Amino acid sequence: MIQKQTALSVSTQGQALYEVTGEIAAWIKQSGISQGLLTVFCRHTSASLTIQENADPDVQRDLLEYFKRQVPENQPWMRHTLEGADDMPAHIKGALTDVSLNIPVNAGKMTLGTWQGLFLFEHRASPHNREIVLHLLGEGRAGA
Repeated sequence: MIQKQTALSVSTQGQALYEVTGEIAAWIKQSGISQGLLTVFCRHTSASLTIQENADPDVQRDLLEYFKRQVPENQPWMRHTLEGADDMPAHIKGALTDVSLNIPVNAGKMTLGTWQGLFLFEHRASPHNREIVLHLLGEGRAGA
């Protein structure tokens, strides 16, 4: 068994889904691992990860709108407001979604469906630098 690990930095410009599929796929390709399991981990509590459709941008817009309606800002019951009106809602959205994903790897590629992509889901309004840790465990390609 071979293990590889790296960190991917993602600069965000506010609440949105930022696709990271290509960067992760490129790292897997150069890793030398052909078959295994990829763990993707977000090192933040006000951002998260999701696997979503990457063909129609309306999916991303609708997801953002859904979470905006489900977890609105400026609620009188929210105590954690020192970092702004979007901070506690961002933590709640992070708790409702995933900070870790596991994706099988076969033939040196993630086994995603046709329209699936990996996204960092930024829940804060202001720009941030986010870190995603990638850990790949598996078996190498012949000659790698």
